[in-house]
Amino acid sequence: LFPFPVRGSEGLYMVNGPPSFTESTAFQRDSGKNCKAVAFSKDGSLFAWCNGERVNVVNVTRAELLRSFDLPKAVCLEFSPKNNVLATWQAYAAGKDGTSGVPNLQLHDLKTGKCLKSFIQKKMQNWCPCWADDESICARNVNNEVHFFENNNFSTIANKLHLQKVSDFVLSPGAQPTKVAVYVPGSKGAPSFVRLYQYPNFGGPQSALANKSFFKADKVTMLWNKKATALLVVASTEVDKTGASYYGEQTLHYMGANGESAVVQLPKNGPIYDVAWSPNSVEFCAVYGFMPAKATIFNLKCDPVFDFGTGPRNAAYYSPHGHILVLAGFGNLRGQMEVWDVKNYKLISKPVASDSTCFAWCPDGEHIVTATCAPRLRVGNGYKVWHYTGSVLHSCEVPPNEEMWQVLWQPFLDGVFPERAVRYQAVPGELPSAEPKPAQAYRPPALRNKPVTTSKLHEDEPPQNMKPQLGGGDKPLSKTALKNQRKHEAKKAAKQEAKADMNQSPGQTQAPQNTPRNAVPATTTGDPEVDKKIKNLKKKLKAIEQLKEQAAAGKQLEKNQVEKIQKEAALLKELEDLELGV
Repeated sequence: LFPFPVRGSEGLYMVNGPPSFTESTAFQRDSGKNCKAVAFSKDGSLFAWCNGERVNVVNVTRAELLRSFDLPKAVCLEFSPKNNVLATWQAYAAGKDGTSGVPNLQLHDLKTGKCLKSFIQKKMQNWCPCWADDESICARNVNNEVHFFENNNFSTIANKLHLQKVSDFVLSPGAQPTKVAVYVPGSKGAPSFVRLYQYPNFGGPQSALANKSFFKADKVTMLWNKKATALLVVASTEVDKTGASYYGEQTLHYMGANGESAVVQLPKNGPIYDVAWSPNSVEFCAVYGFMPAKATIFNLKCDPVFDFGTGPRNAAYYSPHGHILVLAGFGNLRGQMEVWDVKNYKLISKPVASDSTCFAWCPDGEHIVTATCAPRLRVGNGYKVWHYTGSVLHSCEVPPNEEMWQVLWQPFLDGVFPERAVRYQAVPGELPSAEPKPAQAYRPPALRNKPVTTSKLHEDEPPQNMKPQLGGGDKPLSKTALKNQRKHEAKKAAKQEAKADMNQSPGQTQAPQNTPRNAVPATTTGDPEVDKKIKNLKKKLKAIEQLKEQAAAGKQLEKNQVEKIQKEAALLKELEDLELGV
């Protein structure tokens, strides 16, 4: 079950997934040291690779060679969604006399082995044509236009979407009708914009399903949800003009196929590291903010649903069924992972995969592979297979003089593996879950025999359901409830402060300690006139106290204010007489 290919300087071979982890005998190892590219078909039934001599395509289940193409320079491979076409790309080379070179993007019919069409595609970025899931449409970005072909007929262009300088586009997943998101960068003071269209209605701005414009964008990343009802756009600038971030500046925008659009308000400033849609298409997770980064789940109204607090993380990965979310810190972070049950918002495990450059969920929603690959890291290459409860089930390290370049799971169509109940108890692993010992901080010789005092640069903010909350419960308060709660807290604090000030002021010695001076005394004389006099005297004495404070602070008092202060002794005597008469 779940075989996964491993590509590296030792060649290309297939490993059987859990529980055996033995090398697959059905797939014959390709020992060439020049395997540049591998690809699975969407349903996982076909596998292609280029070994520097030929591009080979095999049927994985029957382990038989289907096709072999003479393309020694191919470096990119991609199957169409229904396995009818194999797209290959090799580096473009212009003719020696300055003429245009030979077409370097080729589309091959896998049933006949013939080349359906070849194009000149100079850039490696966005090299592959995009197909709708049923292959009724195939689209390419050519000279700031998007060209559409229908039913894999590449001899005629069925439709064109022309906007000034279209730099990127994304087709929606799922069934017809297909939607198209296009990005046009801004120029000469005009904003950048992303528009949504429904194929083939491209007739002018009024035909767009939704439109979102923004100024701060040098590039964008567009992410459709699985049901194609909404699109997330991460707009990035190369340079942050405020100087706050080395990584430029990012903003997150939401666009609905129904025409709605909004800026997603992120509670913490800083870069947006990762955004991921839940497979249920009604929630998405964003990891953002200066380190330690925050992670929050939002709904389709862009309101926060759950806040995971802060931590060392820069990536979010939903399981194929969407019931588990992994928040991880890879790259320049230490590889700490948090595995969450997102239905109950409970933390399942906190494994650590140090020096990982690659992370992938197994299609069964139970297993994970992490790997350290070249060229990102050229030492300590290898991979580990985990259960999401934190157990390491299998580990492999390549010899010190060899490199590993890629590990990937064989994909399966949705629904092949049913969703299983979430487990919290760690499954037994073949290897002890070896958490690396944290590196000791340098201590100068004079401090080495003294007790260690720990100090943190940042205090991590706990997840929402671990914070003390008024009224209890894990559910976040609505905006109105939060506003009312803040008002209530402010009023309460103001009352307590006023009460403390009055209790501390002199001249209160004769009255009970818990009675504010400007309030009616708790014990009354029974005569309303006397009570009123006492109240007025206390007011006058409070005013005198304030004048004395102002004089002490160096303020020049008026003549009538000085006279008021001189009357203090007489007023105190009068107040004492009235209270003793009670």
